[in-house]
Amino acid sequence: MKQNAKAFAAARGVIGRALGWLLLWLGGAVVALWLKSAFAIVALAVVGVWILFSVFTLYFFRDPEPRVPTALEVVVAPAHGLVDCVEDSTELAFMGGACHRVSIFLSVFDVHVQNAPVAGKIAFLKYQPGQFLSALKTESARCNENVLIGIESSERPGERIAVRQIAGLLARRVVSWVNPGDIVTRGQRLGLIHYGSRCDLYLPLTAQIRITPGDRVVSGETVVATRGSPKHQPTVAGASLQPLTHL
Repeated sequence: MKQNAKAFAAARGVIGRALGWLLLWLGGAVVALWLKSAFAIVALAVVGVWILFSVFTLYFFRDPEPRVPTALEVVVAPAHGLVDCVEDSTELAFMGGACHRVSIFLSVFDVHVQNAPVAGKIAFLKYQPGQFLSALKTESARCNENVLIGIESSERPGERIAVRQIAGLLARRVVSWVNPGDIVTRGQRLGLIHYGSRCDLYLPLTAQIRITPGDRVVSGETVVATRGSPKHQPTVAGASLQPLTHL
């Protein structure tokens, strides 16, 4: 299946399951109609709710084609949404220690498909069970169910970059479309998180952060960082830098 069709297939699955429950309910409604005609109004209302739900589900699982910047020195956002945390952090499982962390909150109105921030090889993939705290809380990144995807970059030798898909209060299903050993291009689709959620990006300390909390980013398009030389001093989180969408 083509990757740009996977989100639509997920939407059809959600709508299909809802339709199944609706048909069961309507079957009982037909019997009930013989007893009370007012039940028909309730049945019509339920059908109307299902139609609205189906339209919203198709909208939610939309999967636009990203306009991926081609400059080799850039790293793009892995998710659509609002940047609410840029900090120096520690990620041991794949990054192996200190790194930059950029956290992006995805509301139910954002696109929920994640894209590769750089080209490279999927070198690490780990599912971590956890809680389902509201994705509005930044601590959800530490406590909630998540999948960590580690990429060995082919754009910069020895560079490691990681993306963490994080479930939220409503988003209780994280789907990854890649496997260890896969080769991905920058902007390629990595997976999908159902409904409101969060996505973290881990970068080497040599990366120069180009966004600040409060910025909105577009997955596969917005430049969140550029590469610095090994001798470069890392940008201090929160510094005033203009977000770049394309170079």
